[in-house]
Amino acid sequence: MLPCLDEAGALPWVLERIPPGARAVVVDNGSTDGSVELARAADAFVIGCEQRGYGAACHAGLLAASAEYVAVCDCDASVDPGQAMVMLDVLRAGADLAVARRRSPRGTMPVHARVANLELARRVRRRTGAPLRDIGPLRVARRLSLLDLGLADRRSGYPVETVVRAADAGWTIVNVDVAYLPRTGRSKVTGTLRGTVQAVRDMSAVLAR
Repeated sequence: MLPCLDEAGALPWVLERIPPGARAVVVDNGSTDGSVELARAADAFVIGCEQRGYGAACHAGLLAASAEYVAVCDCDASVDPGQAMVMLDVLRAGADLAVARRRSPRGTMPVHARVANLELARRVRRRTGAPLRDIGPLRVARRLSLLDLGLADRRSGYPVETVVRAADAGWTIVNVDVAYLPRTGRSKVTGTLRGTVQAVRDMSAVLAR
């Protein structure tokens, strides 16, 4: 699933790297830059999500998907979706949820975002006991199992809620190293200090529940 809000600059790169045999589900969250037309031209399955929010788009994609395993991947060209296949192998070896750990040269991610991610991972480890060093923008799990978690957050807290509820359900959760690239375009979250602070608030609210 590819939550998408005005990612026309990155979308072709992402769709070209969808693994053979997988289906791209592009969830449009109100794009006005031609992202929808690009996705359809690339034969992606496109659905709309009127409710704004990263979690809303992710969950709409989860409901629309039909495969046994699903991957949620940011649509900004910072992560090659083909790396989901390595994570899928981890699931088939016995894990229940694979979460990307971003590996990149220093400077790829803004300093304020890097610091926020380190602190978030520390808090998630303390809350769940899961040995995670990052809650990255690529996650793979079984679709029906994710639906059974009853995920409710529809904002930036969705990835953290996924980990928290999975841990509470006794899942085996692992980090998998993935290459992280400079994103295409400005991030709606880490592109500004304000966006990062809001995302941290959303995620903190999930951890406090």
